[in-house]
Amino acid sequence: MTDSPGHQVPGRPLPIPLTVLTGFLGAGKTTLLNRLLRAPALADTVVIVNEFGEVGLDHLLIETVDEGMILLGAGCLCCTVRGDLIATLEDLLRKRDNGRIQPFRRVVIETTGLADPAPILHALLYHPYVAMRYALQGVVTVVDAVNGAGTLDAHPEALRQVAVADRLVVTKADLAGAAAEDLRERLAGINPGAPVLPPDAPAEDLLGGLFDPDGKVADVRAWLGAEALDHDHHHHHGHHHHDVNRHDAAIRAFHLVSEAPVPRAAFEMFLDLLRSAHGPKLLRLKGLVALADDPARPVVVHGVQHVVHTPATLPAWPDGDTRSRLVLIVRDLDPAFVRRLWDAFLGHPAVDAPDAAALTANPLAIPGT
Repeated sequence: MTDSPGHQVPGRPLPIPLTVLTGFLGAGKTTLLNRLLRAPALADTVVIVNEFGEVGLDHLLIETVDEGMILLGAGCLCCTVRGDLIATLEDLLRKRDNGRIQPFRRVVIETTGLADPAPILHALLYHPYVAMRYALQGVVTVVDAVNGAGTLDAHPEALRQVAVADRLVVTKADLAGAAAEDLRERLAGINPGAPVLPPDAPAEDLLGGLFDPDGKVADVRAWLGAEALDHDHHHHHGHHHHDVNRHDAAIRAFHLVSEAPVPRAAFEMFLDLLRSAHGPKLLRLKGLVALADDPARPVVVHGVQHVVHTPATLPAWPDGDTRSRLVLIVRDLDPAFVRRLWDAFLGHPAVDAPDAAALTANPLAIPGT
């Protein structure tokens, strides 16, 4: 039975891009979601809403397709999760594969107000079938400029939502005045790799990432956000009038680079050691790695705490930059220590380039563990 067109033989369907939308209670996630769902780019999207959220997508409701599933105006489906997110994601795939629902092109998971995003990301990265069929596109965290600073001070999970984000959206900036600028600067200190966008930014800018719904390789450099980490961002805390919050200072973002392809065994050992010894301190890890046995096809690496998953091998490098790059966001972990570990596993000499000094600049400015 070979009636399928030749180019589909590999058989594995393209992964469906999945975005996690998180943020503080009352920050304006629902308003943002309603606006996004009207954008043509988001036609045929499934929105999964945590039941306890404050979400009202009523103005879009058209008909109930199934228990717990609602068809929205833009060809989008909405379903609430009462129990297990994984079960819902599997159920959606079954219905999609059996032709019982329209083949959706992307998924947005809207989480409850102050949920720690780590468990959701774990589930997505760890579950073998879900991780094969869905591709984690990114985490978008909504922060409101009026209450944002207070929420960050009072709730460690709010800080984690900011730290693991790929993009940050600041709402209500017009009501916050000068506080909005302070907040933007604080967010850049916690997570310098994530662009801070206004709530009316184009849907593609907010939800774009590694996987294009049409299967094209997207802008990996923007997804990695490594360029923003190139200059040590501590100088920008220096001239500030207000002290950096102690909890903020414990979170650091930095990146590791290797010019030469990385031996697979060394890379796996590095990740294993980092995860097993320092899992809870590893808030997020993402990277693009040239493995020595197949350097032309980079591997995309995703990790959250002790769970590291390699979800995809890209068919080719997206641009001329074929260096391996890992971006890490850690809490109470010394970047200089992680860098020494990386160099040791990859067999880099201790100082192998004139810019090594710049890379490890200021190792003592890190709050102790």
